[in-house]
Amino acid sequence: MTSSSSATRVRFAPSPTGFLHVGGARTALFSWLFARHTGGTFILRIEDTDFERSSADMVTGILEGMRWLGMDWDEGPFYQSQRLDLYTRTANTLIESGHAYHCFCSREELEARRASATEAGSVPRYDGRCRAISRAEAQGRMAQGDSAVVRFMVPREGVTTFQDAVFGAMEFANAELEDFVLLRSDGIPTYHLSVVADDLDMRMTHIIRGADHLSNTPKQVLLYQALGASLPIFAHLPLILGPDKTRLSKRHGATSVMAYKDMGIVPEAFRNFLALLGWSPGEAAKQDDGRDREIFSTDELIQMFSLDGIAHSNAVFNNEKLAWYNTEYIRAYEPCRLLPLIEEEWLAVNFQPTRSREEILAAIALLQPRARSLKDFASTFLAYFGDEFSMDDAAAKKFLPEAAVRQMLAELGGRYASLENFTEVSTEELLRAYATEKGIKAGALINGARVALTGQAVAPSLFAVMAYLGKPTVVRRLVAAAELTVP
Repeated sequence: MTSSSSATRVRFAPSPTGFLHVGGARTALFSWLFARHTGGTFILRIEDTDFERSSADMVTGILEGMRWLGMDWDEGPFYQSQRLDLYTRTANTLIESGHAYHCFCSREELEARRASATEAGSVPRYDGRCRAISRAEAQGRMAQGDSAVVRFMVPREGVTTFQDAVFGAMEFANAELEDFVLLRSDGIPTYHLSVVADDLDMRMTHIIRGADHLSNTPKQVLLYQALGASLPIFAHLPLILGPDKTRLSKRHGATSVMAYKDMGIVPEAFRNFLALLGWSPGEAAKQDDGRDREIFSTDELIQMFSLDGIAHSNAVFNNEKLAWYNTEYIRAYEPCRLLPLIEEEWLAVNFQPTRSREEILAAIALLQPRARSLKDFASTFLAYFGDEFSMDDAAAKKFLPEAAVRQMLAELGGRYASLENFTEVSTEELLRAYATEKGIKAGALINGARVALTGQAVAPSLFAVMAYLGKPTVVRRLVAAAELTVP
């Protein structure tokens, strides 16, 4: 089987014990890109057999995160909680073939033995004492009401090997593996049993997942072999670390994908950033000057993606780099494409624009070069979309502290009211002429007018802002400057 097989079947199988986090999102993205690149099938499976910690809200959050990132699935979502019969049948098959057995050791007994092994300096693992119980005896004990789990019978000698598409040949000594539990006494499967049973049943050809699963893989390889099945191709992804090179966690900032949406990140920016977090398109993405490209469309990512490009070393999550991507994408969007995303931000702050759609799109185009986040359009940029906006106190203190300046702005507003041709050029000429007349530097009026018109100290060219806002709004806001109370 090759990575270019048209029969490729890959899955993303999150556990709904938390929302979609960055590491899971990258696994999903790499799997989705690989499926799309090979013309294969992308399956979504929800591994929800941890009934105490799984929740419907978490499932909803995972699906929302997938949709926000633009990752559609071809089959599913399938829920493991609805497939328990499959796991029981698979466990019984392994018992019947002699690869699994019933274990009657109680939790208390196991804990006591592990404690003794630790005190003796040994590795605490199950000692296999129930391996010798015959199937007939096990059935009799269970008929009498004895509680038992099902364990896999790991070979006591030899090694288990597999080829990883990222890390190469992997080898594990069987003596280092304990007889692991497949089915708990309440009939709920462990991860090892359910994932192998599902991957076989769903005909997975490739298993793409985090490197934290490497230690699980030899156990699952043994299960494949015991079931007489061919191995899929495994590809384990290096971890994602925080800037301090420790495992990415909440102390590094947001870890939930939807938290980045709430921060005003556009989905394409996050997807582009995530795609290059531990993967490189290689020489195919070089620019003419030899430098690496960093901005890729979804189609380009699909076309170039391969397992060969996955790095062996851990990736570092850089919030500043993500902010750069977000800025680049906001600048590149067509205003009409940004508008629905901005409208979501307005809804969140209960803001209703009073400008026409045409005016709104013009304002977006004017503001895009200065936007770092969608949040800007629902905070510092509100003055461009309606009259309900806040004045930045620091800006007012700096540029509007004197009543005389505020009064001159009001007078300037009166001059603008009489200006017939209200353009960038004419508004600038009038302001500079007025400043000369009053014996004041034009910069003082420009800075003060910017704050009076937008509520902010930083904005696009003042006269471009005036031309956009239009004469009535400019006159009204400048005249109102005389009544401002500056803290």
